[in-house]
Amino acid sequence: MSTQPEHIHCLIIGSGPAGYTAAIYAARADLKPVLYTGLTPGGQLTETTEVDNFPGYPKGVTGPVLMEDLKAQAERFGTQVRFGLVTKADLKSSPKRFWIDENTEITADAVIISTGASAKWLGLENETRLRMNAGGVSACAVCDGFFFKGQEVAIVGAGDTAAEEATYLAKLCKKVYMIVRKGEMRASKAMQNRVTSTPNIEVLWNTETQDILGKEAVEGVIVKNTSTGELRTIAVTGFFVAIGHKPNTDIFKNQLEMDELGYINVLGGTSKTKLSGVFAVGDCADKVYRQAVTAAGSGCMGALDAERYLAAVHV
Repeated sequence: MSTQPEHIHCLIIGSGPAGYTAAIYAARADLKPVLYTGLTPGGQLTETTEVDNFPGYPKGVTGPVLMEDLKAQAERFGTQVRFGLVTKADLKSSPKRFWIDENTEITADAVIISTGASAKWLGLENETRLRMNAGGVSACAVCDGFFFKGQEVAIVGAGDTAAEEATYLAKLCKKVYMIVRKGEMRASKAMQNRVTSTPNIEVLWNTETQDILGKEAVEGVIVKNTSTGELRTIAVTGFFVAIGHKPNTDIFKNQLEMDELGYINVLGGTSKTKLSGVFAVGDCADKVYRQAVTAAGSGCMGALDAERYLAAVHV
């Protein structure tokens, strides 16, 4: 029996819209892709109920159904979709080496990294419960703000993303409460000015979220003023968390060039990293847009870049 590790022509790590779209294009190009799903097959969208902004679904679609459709399309063209987690990588070896679930070694000629990013949460019990039950807790105002048209909502955060999402929600919602833990924001002056000049945004300074109220859906939020100790209950129907995302790139540290937050740097207008044969797509390399459709588009770019690389090196 051979002890040689399995060799894969084109390896795809991650199974969100970026990974599955890369798989569709790679399979159609006869790259014989193998995709490892990670611990959450389908990625962040499997925790999303209604998706109304992905092209081709005029009546909307649930996140899990969208991911199953993409998976089925990738498999239709011959992608091998495997459940497993890449726990270690050696991207500088030739061929590149990877370990699945810590013990199974494989090698690959080219790799498309689509490991995504994970939203940071406050860690409140009701936040988790209502988020998992699609009860009005979200980490993406652009994705879910539409569902709260004309309603009152709250958003937590103090950076540029929180300020941008608060002003976005203000265009749709009757009132936006912006919960800021300190007496100042981290957002740029321009973004702060945009928030403070929007009449239906009320900034709650020196305020922390104590609890989220609601049995089936968000009905309110309990906040605490850290200066006075005063507790206040605010009636809202939506609760948005904008305290950042963490890219799932830890296993590639010290091998790939990343920014200070851990997002993989790619060469402008491509999915190429500075390592030959290594490509990064989707939210692990995108801290700006973070949408399913942009992730899918970058997945297409990753497959095309990988196809051209493999053709050039004749492997």
